[in-house]
Amino acid sequence: MAKVVRMPKMTDSMDEGTLVKWHKKVGDSIKSGDIIAEIETDKAVMDFEADEELEGNLLHIGVNEGDSVPIDKLIAIIGKKGESFEALLKDDEGDSSKSKSESIKEKQEFSSDDQGESSVKAIKMPKMTDSMDEGTLVKWHKKVGDSIKSGDIVAEIETDKATMDFEADEELEGMLLYIGVDEGDSVPVDKLIAVIGNKGDSFEHLLKGADNSSSASSETSSSEASSTSSKTDITTNKKEVSTGVSSNENGRIKASPLAKRLAEEKGYDLSQINGSGENGRIVKRDIEAFEPSAVETSSSSAMPSIAGEESYQDMKVSQMRGVIAKRLAESKYSAPHFYLTINVDMDRAIEIRKRLNETSPVKLSFNDLVIKATAMALRKNPKVNASWLGDKIRQYNHIHIGMAVAIEDGLIVPVIRFADAKSLSQISKDAKSLGQKAKERKLQPAEWEGNTFTISNLGMFGIDSFTAIINPPDACILAVGGISQVPVVKNGELVPGNVMKLTLSCDHRVVDGAVGSAFMQTLKAYLEDPVQMLV
Repeated sequence: MAKVVRMPKMTDSMDEGTLVKWHKKVGDSIKSGDIIAEIETDKAVMDFEADEELEGNLLHIGVNEGDSVPIDKLIAIIGKKGESFEALLKDDEGDSSKSKSESIKEKQEFSSDDQGESSVKAIKMPKMTDSMDEGTLVKWHKKVGDSIKSGDIVAEIETDKATMDFEADEELEGMLLYIGVDEGDSVPVDKLIAVIGNKGDSFEHLLKGADNSSSASSETSSSEASSTSSKTDITTNKKEVSTGVSSNENGRIKASPLAKRLAEEKGYDLSQINGSGENGRIVKRDIEAFEPSAVETSSSSAMPSIAGEESYQDMKVSQMRGVIAKRLAESKYSAPHFYLTINVDMDRAIEIRKRLNETSPVKLSFNDLVIKATAMALRKNPKVNASWLGDKIRQYNHIHIGMAVAIEDGLIVPVIRFADAKSLSQISKDAKSLGQKAKERKLQPAEWEGNTFTISNLGMFGIDSFTAIINPPDACILAVGGISQVPVVKNGELVPGNVMKLTLSCDHRVVDGAVGSAFMQTLKAYLEDPVQMLV
């Protein structure tokens, strides 16, 4: 029987996905473990892998390479060779046309039916993190007919941060009567994923309510699919792949979006790279394997020729960049920002860091000193360690420092907990470990949630000073610049000195100028005399 393949929810903050590349074409056979496509989320470009439920022949492709579609939107159909699938397309269009009011009404009816049956219960997609909207069912640890007891691992569920065990409690004891989500599929939080009860119990009323709720969730229509055929620029180039146009026809070079982005980051000229993809298309592996020759390197320093032709390229917004843009725009325009900048004399910090590193079990960085000094300054100025909650201000007694870390195409903020109580060596160890995990996408929820204050350090990138946008729910964020050698006046004489600029961005609803200034003076005192942090 033909099955609909929908855009999977591959991260907890993903609202839509971009189909970067199809690895299969219509008519191809698909087996468990095959890579069907590459999908760009808000976090990364990820492989969409077939499982046993998606084995068969690819009968229909509903999304062009380069196009973005919402979660749960039909992207393909899989079934037996020659099998009819038009009814599935029609049903999907009908689902998309349902209004949100119908969805709410049906969801209420579903909840009512669920509560009216005592012997059977719906297992719904759990909300496993604060920011989770949907989850991906990675693996079922139980099959239909199995008994479930409190403490049993029912399934593994993946977000963009981690894969987590879904454990049964006393309310979910019974026999697994029905599984409603295939491994690898993504569904919204609170969507029915299974049914438990007693052997022989009827549960069709739950499935009917769940189907009605699901059919109302899609927000796109078939008219949107037809409108994509008129897209130009990058989309047009991608469509040429399927028509057999050569990779450099009309002076244009065909490359996947990910390959273009990687080439731009590495400073590679796409015209010098041979594509190994379909019809000579440049793909990710071509960028990774490319090594600029000495001739190319030397020629790159020559004066460029003037082409005399204006051009531009419109790049699709990645999922991660979209989420960052939304959250920071909300912060910038909802929180009245003001900024306080101060110069810190780092001469003694440089000297003491050098001496500490002679005996420290881990190498201490200036960032470690800043984190420790900030945590201790927050302890003395607790009004800065707070959040705006609309009808109240929450002042935290604990100090959890968020540390902004740059990853591919965005930022993530792992948290150093109880930073004021930790030694410099402990902070250094935590910072290195969390930073590495962040870049490898291996952070667990407890490692990225709960910050009460955030530090953004661009000093290692040669930035002298900058202003940062507050990271909700914090009331403040500290922007740290690099240490610069500049002339300073000491004891009435002009001498060389080492100065670091710090800028505090404050939410004026929580922190006033005098409060922020007092915090900055305390922080300055700790950094200019780090011995205070060691006693």
